[in-house]
Amino acid sequence: MKHLRPGKPGFRTALCVAAATAGTLAMAPAAPAVTPGTATLSFDCGFYGSGKATLTATQNGTAATISLSTSAITSPIPLGANSVASTLTLTKNGSGTAVFSGNANPAIPAGSPVSTGPLKGTVASGDKLSATSLKVVVLGITATCKATSAQSPGPFVF
Repeated sequence: MKHLRPGKPGFRTALCVAAATAGTLAMAPAAPAVTPGTATLSFDCGFYGSGKATLTATQNGTAATISLSTSAITSPIPLGANSVASTLTLTKNGSGTAVFSGNANPAIPAGSPVSTGPLKGTVASGDKLSATSLKVVVLGITATCKATSAQSPGPFVF
């Protein structure tokens, strides 16, 4: 195997390729980012309780996810992973709606707040989304929660 040494044609070629690659990577567009990445709001879930919720959003192109943890609903019994079906409805750009749904959740011990997500949805660049309602189905029982406060620090902007 030949070794590349300064002054030799192979070294100059390798150096040019490395410089061109570094320049291309430096000019690559940044991955889209959601701002804010985390927001809070309050939910009223009727008979099941009320409390704060923390939402965490991520984006990859037009695919987005929102994970949610809320003290508004606590689990009366231990729940296995991926056993909670959730649908989060958000206002979209002030007039439309966007729906994020899924049945991904960590195992939840009895008496613990319900965590769900990532819930999957689709977004477009510039979409502004604010949570308005949450539907959680656990063991065939549905809890419907309505937002009682605005999302803070503000809507998710994708």
